[in-house]
Amino acid sequence: MRTNAVKKLLKAGKPTVGTWLSLGSVTAARFLARAGFDWLTVDVEHSLVNVETTTHMIASIADAGGVPLVRVPANRHDHIKRVLDNGGYGVVVPMVCTRAEAAAAVSACLYPPRGTRSVGGSVHALNFGATPADYYAKADDEILIVLQCEHIQAVRNFEEVYSVPGVDAVFVGPNDLAATMRSADGKPPTPEAFRQALSDILAAAKRIGVPAGIHTFSIEEAKARIAEGWQFIAVNSELKFMSEGAKQVADGLGLGKGGDLAKY
Repeated sequence: MRTNAVKKLLKAGKPTVGTWLSLGSVTAARFLARAGFDWLTVDVEHSLVNVETTTHMIASIADAGGVPLVRVPANRHDHIKRVLDNGGYGVVVPMVCTRAEAAAAVSACLYPPRGTRSVGGSVHALNFGATPADYYAKADDEILIVLQCEHIQAVRNFEEVYSVPGVDAVFVGPNDLAATMRSADGKPPTPEAFRQALSDILAAAKRIGVPAGIHTFSIEEAKARIAEGWQFIAVNSELKFMSEGAKQVADGLGLGKGGDLAKY
């Protein structure tokens, strides 16, 4: 059975770099699986992709030797079970704000007696190059469990929330985190306040020995975050790569129509 190379790197204290897949495109997944990233995350929370296309996308990534992850729509047992049973090497679980929610997410990823994951599925074994028996015996050790920190209350209670055994990494959701830091009249947090929140997250993650991750938007920013100690680094998305490349051409030719079409 294949091992999860990203989980091994994180446990060894090393950084990993990947990108987000938000277009629901199997073809884009096939190409990016060969681009050299450590992992690719299929975003099922905010994209149009359905479970059948997600299954084909993660199969394309696995068949290319990559590590396919899936951001599920919500922290629900059925969402987590379905993407793992269809071959995901791990999940990114959004908006985990309490210790109970963290424990529920971990439990949904693991088979009894460690967790409550239901025994079933078929293509998960194919993606790991294993027999079903091997998969059921070894999956708990290979599934990557990434919980998102997207609320200022979770930042304040970071060590309590994310110290649940089995959490492999905590990934910042910067947009939602900033939204929860707005003032009563809707003003966004100051840059200084937001930077302090990120610093608090990284420091708390180091104290409890859980790798921290963050989304970045350039090579320089990714390098800077790695130097700070962040380990689970996302750079852009396939949509952002495409739109930025198109804008660069349009601007370079003086067409004057290029816009900032994608935040991620």
